[in-house]
Amino acid sequence: MDKDSQGLLDSSLMASGTASRSEDEESLAGQKRASSQALGTIPKRRSSSRFIKRKKFDDELVESSLAKSSTRVKGTSGVEPGRCSGSEPSSSEKKKVSKVPSTPIPPSPAPVPGLTKRVKKSKQPLQVTKDLGRWKPADDLLLINAVLQTNDLTSVHLGVKFSCRFTLREVQERWYALLYDPVISKLACQAMRQLHPEAIAAIQSKALFSKAEEQLLSKVGSTSQPTLETFQDLLHRHPDAFYLARTAKALQAHWQLMKQYYLLEDQTVQPLPKGDQVLNFSDAEDLIDDNKLKDMRDEVLEHELTVADRRQKREIRQLEQELHKWQVLVDSITGMSSPDFDNQTLAVLRGRMVRYLMRSREITLGRATKDNQIDVDLSLEGPAWKISRKQGVIKLKNNGDFFIANEGRRPIYIDGRPVLCGSKWRLSNNSVVEIASLRFVFLINQDLIALIRAEAAKITPQ
Repeated sequence: MDKDSQGLLDSSLMASGTASRSEDEESLAGQKRASSQALGTIPKRRSSSRFIKRKKFDDELVESSLAKSSTRVKGTSGVEPGRCSGSEPSSSEKKKVSKVPSTPIPPSPAPVPGLTKRVKKSKQPLQVTKDLGRWKPADDLLLINAVLQTNDLTSVHLGVKFSCRFTLREVQERWYALLYDPVISKLACQAMRQLHPEAIAAIQSKALFSKAEEQLLSKVGSTSQPTLETFQDLLHRHPDAFYLARTAKALQAHWQLMKQYYLLEDQTVQPLPKGDQVLNFSDAEDLIDDNKLKDMRDEVLEHELTVADRRQKREIRQLEQELHKWQVLVDSITGMSSPDFDNQTLAVLRGRMVRYLMRSREITLGRATKDNQIDVDLSLEGPAWKISRKQGVIKLKNNGDFFIANEGRRPIYIDGRPVLCGSKWRLSNNSVVEIASLRFVFLINQDLIALIRAEAAKITPQ
């Protein structure tokens, strides 16, 4: 390569603004140029025509960047340009590239040494701000305003509500850091300058009252009825004593608070009794004579109690009259196994969804409506629009036998045998009762029926 091509290479590198090469990279570029001149041409390799190609490895990135720079030089000197960046390097080139560090050349135009220096300098403030995340700019502004008003960090800790709970030690450390740490002070000032004006106004309105401000407010008499004009006049007469964000409404609210706690000049706090025994509520209650208290009768309350008592007695009487109607208890079937019988259940009509506990000697089956009330509402089991309003009656005879009588238009099937309208059939234990595609199992409480049969046997001989 002659001196003209070498000068053109240097000028192209300076115009592109890339970083200076290391000695290894320059030697590698010289070896590649020598090998390309010796061979005369670089064989063109087959590459994919797809839009998405495979990712390059670190070695290929370094090689392709060098190949791009060499193609610009060869193009000017009349030599055939190199292969495209997506092609694979030859075996001899791989050996040469493996000696170069695997880190790719950064594409940024800034030089590498300057970049590393800037990164090192920026580490220090980032490390400082990592530990200051709890203190927001609003907290710093609150702290500064409160300290300027009270000059007491303990009062600031007790009277200011920050964004999160800080201990007294944390408040002290933050205040000393704002005063004496230049890095934290600079960062805090920059953050406070970026606050919105409305946020700054809201923070300033929460500033604590100084002793001079409270002394001026305490001069307003407690017996007087001051208005907003009174406090506005107080602001005009003492502009230097009050904080810049004070309003007449804020002064009135604080004056009412001072009046509540007896902090005004014309108010005095009631002293405690001088005796050893301090009278409390229970002692005062013991001194009260109940006989001397007036018995105030409330006629309205007595009338309401009388009406409520009469209403409750009427409901109890209605329930007693309807007691005979509660002949069947409906219980929903769940996954838990519960006993079907108790001491009052004669039989059970068990379905897929519910079970009906028969507790009287005669029950009616059918479909309940507004005008027709029956004992066993079969619509609780499933679709019952084909069932008559009074489908049938189940009776218990004195000898302990159960019979079902069909009173509806559709037949009732007992163990597969139809029972037509006007007919009846004897029910046994575990009988299957089918009414309009609703199937039930009739279970008999054998122990209770045995007692009924024994009682009937005793009565019959007499």
